[in-house]
Amino acid sequence: MTSVRGYFHPKTATGDASLIPSPPWHYSGDLVTVEYRTDPARVRELLPEPLGLAEEDPGAVALIWADWQSCSDTGGELLDPVRSQYKEAFAVVRCSYRGRTYSRCVYIWVDKDFAIARGLHQGYPKKLGSIHMTRPHPYGPAPRIEAGARFGVSLAAADRRLAQAVVTLREPSESNGFVNGHPMAHHRWLPSIEKGKGLALDELIESGAASFEGGPPWAADADLELFEAPTEELARLEIHEPIGAYYRQVGVTWDGGTLLASGTSAVDRAVEGAVEGAGSVDGADG
Repeated sequence: MTSVRGYFHPKTATGDASLIPSPPWHYSGDLVTVEYRTDPARVRELLPEPLGLAEEDPGAVALIWADWQSCSDTGGELLDPVRSQYKEAFAVVRCSYRGRTYSRCVYIWVDKDFAIARGLHQGYPKKLGSIHMTRPHPYGPAPRIEAGARFGVSLAAADRRLAQAVVTLREPSESNGFVNGHPMAHHRWLPSIEKGKGLALDELIESGAASFEGGPPWAADADLELFEAPTEELARLEIHEPIGAYYRQVGVTWDGGTLLASGTSAVDRAVEGAVEGAGSVDGADG
């Protein structure tokens, strides 16, 4: 009997062609975080049942840019940088589940296919995008990590710019913000291959860092702009009030999550079925 290997597609006789290796996955990166408040109703519309709004500051949003180098346990990807380096930008809100506060990524764009595949596994709603960040450097015209340093960040997708910001470091900070400071509550969804059968995979999961280390965070001032686009909805999380901005260099390991609940989208499937049935009746009446 022929067997195939690999943590993810494509599976082959050796497994070497798999798009991503098995966890743990290790990350080193520079993060720029901009926090602001939006209409809590715009956050609520992105939270499927059984998730609810966070009790405190329910309209808080963090828009985060990250420049990563990542690798598996072997570390081999670091010596083949095309398999290691990528950038992402993502929007995080907070939510509640059974009395506990979670962070949840509601939008995210990355610039490499392996990062999209990892996101599918972790429940991140990753899409392809173009992300750019000013990099610090101790020599030449690049900014140092010090008071007064200015960093520019931008995000685009499908040829449209979605967000941009200029961040100016102000002073060392005790934290890197609060919106993305909880375990993540994500959904892992996969539609059934059979029409009308709902979801073949329907899981609410919790995940977070298996280990973390970081340099000193810096508080910053930020000038953030969001832009409309025909196939994106980030701008619906419109900026009502700035909260703060931060810069930090971090190291993170991810090594799996915990299943919180399964079948949480059953009500949605029932509603969809009722709508489809009503449509059929209307068509027959016509």
